[in-house]
Amino acid sequence: MSAGEIQFETMGRVALIRLNRPQTLNALTLPMLAEIRELVRRAEADPEVTAIAFTGEGRGFCSGLDSAALIESTRAGSGAELSQSAGLPGMFSYLLEVSKPVISAVNGVAAGGGFILAMMSDLRFGSQNASFTTVFSKRGLIAEHGASWLLPRLVGASRALDLLWSSRRVTAEEALRIGLLDRVVPADALLENVADYVGELARTVSPTSIAIMKAQVYRHLGEAARPALEDSDRLTKASLDHPDAKEGALALFERRAAKFLPLTGGA
Repeated sequence: MSAGEIQFETMGRVALIRLNRPQTLNALTLPMLAEIRELVRRAEADPEVTAIAFTGEGRGFCSGLDSAALIESTRAGSGAELSQSAGLPGMFSYLLEVSKPVISAVNGVAAGGGFILAMMSDLRFGSQNASFTTVFSKRGLIAEHGASWLLPRLVGASRALDLLWSSRRVTAEEALRIGLLDRVVPADALLENVADYVGELARTVSPTSIAIMKAQVYRHLGEAARPALEDSDRLTKASLDHPDAKEGALALFERRAAKFLPLTGGA
């Protein structure tokens, strides 16, 4: 990987991972994918980090897999490996299991693998310049990397099929309307909005609560009501033994801000 293709910095309580290949709209190479995963692992283990955010340099968020890497994978055929080691198969699927919030700050086009990166993030903040395209159908590919599972849960089945079949470009305004974006803000305030949101989380809520809630939501997406409710009941009882629950109740009684324990990994 060329030096500087990924930049890592802290922005308040945010670990910011910036894709830095603006000449290719931040297309991904295989070494970049491995480096991103390692940076996420480090950020998750850092108690000073409340959330992890992704953005792109220049006018693009991420245009997906670099054309050379795409040709390499098609030549390899069914032997191609993009799942980035053991765990959930698929590009960026491991973000669903990261115990801290993952936010994509979509500053420009998110296409192919860039669409997947944004989709696999927990929240998506977009600038007015943000746009999305699945692009897979135009490359002779299918709903890759978990898109057939998660995209319908974000926007509904018929909208997901439309986006997947047509590979059409979706503007920031439409993405907000259909639920693909959570916020649209001015381009020059995109990262500031992410930092402010995460800063509020850091000041007011329990990191352990965040981690457990994230795991609950994604796990329960695939469960029926009864097992999901039973799991929540079990977790609720267990949470009452956690120091954060006791601190939260005491802070309410004493009318002060709670001082919750930091999180350095899984919930």
